[in-house]
Amino acid sequence: MHAKSCNPTPIQKRNDEAHFWLNGYVNKQNCRIWSEANTQVYVETPLHPEKLTVWCALWAGGIIGPYFFKNDEGHNVAVNGDRYRAMITNFFIPELNNHDVQELWFQQDGATCHTARAIIDLLKDTLGDRLVSRFGPVNWPPRSCDFTPLDYFLWGYVKSLVYADKPQTLDHLEDNIRRVIADIRPQILEKVIENWTSRLDYIRVSRGNLCQKSYLKCNATKLSFE
Repeated sequence: MHAKSCNPTPIQKRNDEAHFWLNGYVNKQNCRIWSEANTQVYVETPLHPEKLTVWCALWAGGIIGPYFFKNDEGHNVAVNGDRYRAMITNFFIPELNNHDVQELWFQQDGATCHTARAIIDLLKDTLGDRLVSRFGPVNWPPRSCDFTPLDYFLWGYVKSLVYADKPQTLDHLEDNIRRVIADIRPQILEKVIENWTSRLDYIRVSRGNLCQKSYLKCNATKLSFE
């Protein structure tokens, strides 16, 4: 991990996308069948089910988004470099200007659609050196989802709730996503960021070595939202 002392308590926005499938598929293994015989149970799913691609930015003070990637006709589409740049230009930067935040740091993962030269230049023009990204002024370690709050908290939390009423259309699913994200309390985000800082403390102490899963699981118990 690249360690750079920038600000003892920097304000950081972390951003990421996630897919939400209309068929309700969530990548988890909570279903178990106990039987003396092999029941050979199969779950049929469409080869290419309908989905939404959603972007959010998260920080201790709130969430910017959700932003749904759509084409000019309003149809849902996957993210690519051009669409990501359009989102940054037309959505994120105007939203950012609505927040009275100084010395903001922006962190993103190293996905190709995030790190095209035009996008990095755009983010540097907006944020200066306060960009944490592959090809940015400050690097971010690849494949580090355990240190990205959207990966270890937000997307799983939202997906655990948006399918409760079994949405049958993408519009219904989109409404559910907007509602669940809007209902996330500020106290939850504060705990998420506290959890994030403790994870970073661990990686500093371990001098960048791999983290033990037992630590991350134990650490995750701090995310209690009662």
